Amino acid sequence: FRIVSGLLNREDIETIYVCTDSGREGEYIYRLVEQQAQVHGKSRKRVWIDSQTEEEILRGIREAKDLSAYDNLSNAAYLRAKEDYLMGINFSRVLTLKYSNPIKSYLKADRAVVSVGRVMTCVLGMVVNREREIREFVKTPFYRVLALVDIDGKECTCEWRAVEGSRYYQSPLLYKDNGFLKEEDADAFIRFLSEEPAQPPVLEKIEKKKETKNPPLLYNLAELQNDCSKLFKISPDETLRIVQELYEKKLTTYPRTDARVLSSAVAKEIHKNIGGLKGYGVVSAYAQQALASGRYQTIGKTRYVNDKQITDHYAIIPTGQGLGALNGLHPISAKVYEIIARRFLSIFYPPAVYQKINLGVTIKGEYFNAGFKVLLEEGYLPVSQNSFAKKKPGNETDEEKKEEVQEDSCDSSFMEALKSLKKGKQLGLIKLDKKEGETSPPKRY
Repeated sequence: FRIVSGLLNREDIETIYVCTDSGREGEYIYRLVEQQAQVHGKSRKRVWIDSQTEEEILRGIREAKDLSAYDNLSNAAYLRAKEDYLMGINFSRVLTLKYSNPIKSYLKADRAVVSVGRVMTCVLGMVVNREREIREFVKTPFYRVLALVDIDGKECTCEWRAVEGSRYYQSPLLYKDNGFLKEEDADAFIRFLSEEPAQPPVLEKIEKKKETKNPPLLYNLAELQNDCSKLFKISPDETLRIVQELYEKKLTTYPRTDARVLSSAVAKEIHKNIGGLKGYGVVSAYAQQALASGRYQTIGKTRYVNDKQITDHYAIIPTGQGLGALNGLHPISAKVYEIIARRFLSIFYPPAVYQKINLGVTIKGEYFNAGFKVLLEEGYLPVSQNSFAKKKPGNETDEEKKEEVQEDSCDSSFMEALKSLKKGKQLGLIKLDKKEGETSPPKRY
């Protein structure tokens, strides 16, 4: 402090360039130092940069604004510090004095401290409430009725739903509209569908439409932490440490950001970031193709560029520089850099295109449906796929399993069979069956 204070108050220095961290806390730290050092009569300029590359640092100095332009940011940090004091320090002390004796007796410990904070206590309350919901949850079994039908030699599983006109429409015997609460009711329904006079399944509806899936938005810190937890099983703190390291080695832009888009100013120069990635072997070919396609030239007109959605910093992206530092990175850090680079490059590729087909089949007036999806155009998907992220069978998350059920894929030969279908066609019934399921408790955060 004595060294910095002496520099700030030197008579031969007229202008101070503030280069603390480009964020709320960095702003507040400088104001505290200046206040304690009692600096007066100096011109103060704020250097605000998004990466540690030489080009960006020089730009920040060249375009530095007067420090007063960031007064509100400093005020926000001051308010946060006050909240930490009022909530955290005071309540921690009060509740520790009041409850430490019974807590340490219960834990059979020498001492006990109750920690309270403006964020941690709210989050803890959410976690505890969700845990109570899970523990108090009572599972409800139900039984779905399925029809296995023959479509030109291909088997297709259709699921019954109690739509309007069904004998079970809005019946209290059902869980939602596709499952019986009692197994005997499901068995009775199957007997009704099977008994004479038997009727073959009839195709009542066939809907075909194309669906596009756009590349996801870019990474902010929270989204990156979420993906790193899934892919690499590392904590949010470890992810922040890694992305901070990447930032300091000039590999990526500022990490503590909540934005998932680029600024219009950055979009105009984004070809430099892409061009730098041509030297990164893992995605070199994708970077070259992104430049050759020219899609970067119109990126400013897409959802990936929006100045209104940026508060302090734009999304985390590779700078295209500092690639020599990759060799010295820990393998996990290198993987984190790869997923950032892949997410970035994917926005310069077209969307993936799927063909979706929905079938509606009736048996004795009861409605069954099945949905299929096949990938027609890969688009950005190859860019975003990581070799280290391949899933082992049975290792999918609940959300991934849910998505698979909703979007059954089918091979090209089955697609050809579906193309020849017309409304009113009779199909072959292979068998009717039931499948047991049960309701699930809320998921933990």
